Amino acid sequence: MLGGWLVRELHAKGASVVCLVRDWVPQSELTRTGLIEKMTVVRGDVEDRDLIERTLGEYEIETVFHLAAQTIVTIANRNPISTFETNVRGTWNVLEACRRSPRIRAIILASSDKAYGDQTELPYSEDMPLQGQHPYDVSKSCGDLIAQSYAKTFKLPISITRCGNLYGGGDLNWNRVVPGTIRSVIRGERPIIRSDGNYIRDYFYVEDAAIAYMQLAESLTSRPELHGQAFNFSNENQITVLELVNLILKKMGSNLTPEIQDQASNEIRHQYLSAKRARSLLNWTPKFTVEQGLERTIAWYREVLK
Repeated sequence: MLGGWLVRELHAKGASVVCLVRDWVPQSELTRTGLIEKMTVVRGDVEDRDLIERTLGEYEIETVFHLAAQTIVTIANRNPISTFETNVRGTWNVLEACRRSPRIRAIILASSDKAYGDQTELPYSEDMPLQGQHPYDVSKSCGDLIAQSYAKTFKLPISITRCGNLYGGGDLNWNRVVPGTIRSVIRGERPIIRSDGNYIRDYFYVEDAAIAYMQLAESLTSRPELHGQAFNFSNENQITVLELVNLILKKMGSNLTPEIQDQASNEIRHQYLSAKRARSLLNWTPKFTVEQGLERTIAWYREVLK
């Protein structure tokens, strides 16, 4: 999802974009909007380090956004090995290829708020230890620490992003709460909440994330003091899953009530981020509130699913 919006921002800025694409997804934002025809596509995945290194060299890449990951918690719980291979080995493959590519000027690595694991104090700040315990969380903790080691040991121009739960148009993972709820309402079906509805999350709109990644990459090329630093990006809100679903229902004018399954397991109960570092060092602020982001998201799905 984020990749499509980031490509849109890059293209609007006149950048020459090269994307490593594993799967062809006709419904993706890149394909649906025709953006994929305006960039160079390399078919492959992050487990092929030779391919990554060849791509960086042949296309003379200067800025790398490492977004590739298995991002679904339930899939990580069922298939931890594939998650570790993509999220951990994939990360060291990308960074090792970058280490051997002298033209690289900036590397943005997508970590996650999940990398922090359970903490006794909230909100998460960037100085907290990374202590994921469940498969997805551990994969993000590991990838994050690997990136820090490459920045420290090999002086690579890396910065790490830790965002809240991303949502927005283009997310085709229907078991996620935002796209799943919107699709259910459009179909006239009760939306499903896998948990008890009281898990607290920090929801962050995807267009804000794309803008933040761009701003960080631009800063990284001229400010070496940012190398190796991590940044939380967030609206700094605490919202329960049930509150979010009810807000979507309200904005869609629906009288449906959610079906609460209370089946979630191996997930962190309470998460939200402090974005103080991004605000102070990058002069960054989100452009969209959660309500504004949801309105734009609902409009995207109504257009695509009509």
